[in-house]
Amino acid sequence: MKKGLILALFALVSVVSYSQITWSGKVGMNMSNFTGDMETDMRVGFNVGVGAEYQFTDLWSLHSGLMFSQKGAKAEVSEEGITATTKFNPMYLQIPVMAGVRFNVMDNQNVVVKFGPYIGVGIAGKCKVDISGDLGGYSAEEIFDYLGVENDVSLYGDDGLGMKRFDFGLGVGVAYEFDKFFVGLDGEFGLVKLADGDGAPRNINFSIGVGYKF
Repeated sequence: MKKGLILALFALVSVVSYSQITWSGKVGMNMSNFTGDMETDMRVGFNVGVGAEYQFTDLWSLHSGLMFSQKGAKAEVSEEGITATTKFNPMYLQIPVMAGVRFNVMDNQNVVVKFGPYIGVGIAGKCKVDISGDLGGYSAEEIFDYLGVENDVSLYGDDGLGMKRFDFGLGVGVAYEFDKFFVGLDGEFGLVKLADGDGAPRNINFSIGVGYKF
C-alpha cells in the first residue's frame, strides 16, 4: 500500500515538475459554410488570437486560448441576367479546449494532433445583399430604396435576423512545429442550431493558419 502510494506521488511530482505553459499568437484564413437545409456556398474569412498550451509530458498536452473568428456563408441566385448575392458575416469570440498529442519527427520539429470541444459567442455580424447584372441603368442602392428593402441587416437582435449567438461544437486539428513557428490545419463542426426549426443551419469551418510560440 505504502509502496503504491509512494510510486503514485513520484509520478505526480514528475508530471508537475515537467509541465509548462507556452503562449502563442496565431492568424489564419477561414473557409466556412452552413450545414442544414439552407443552400449556401463556402465563404472566406479570417481568424486571429492567442493560444496557451499546458504540456503534461512529451506526448500529451492541453490547448486553449481566445480566438476572434469570422465565419458565415454566402448564397447566390441568378435570374434574367440579374444576380443576387447574400453574404452572412458572423463574428465570434471562441475558446477551444483541446487535448493534444505531439510526435517528434526530428530535432525541434514536431507534429501535433489536437481534438476537443469549443464554445463561441457571436459578438457582431451582418447579412448583406448585393445585386449585379442588367439593372436597367439603375444602381443597386436605388433598387433597394425603391423596394424598401435593407441590404445590410444585423444578424443578431430583435431588429435583425434573430440568429442565436451561442455556438458549441467539436474541433480537430493538426499542426507542424519547427522551432518556435507552426503551421496548422483545423476543422470545426458546430453542434448548435443557429436558428429555430428543423433543418436550421449550423456552423462548419476549416482553416489554415500560422503562428509563433513565445
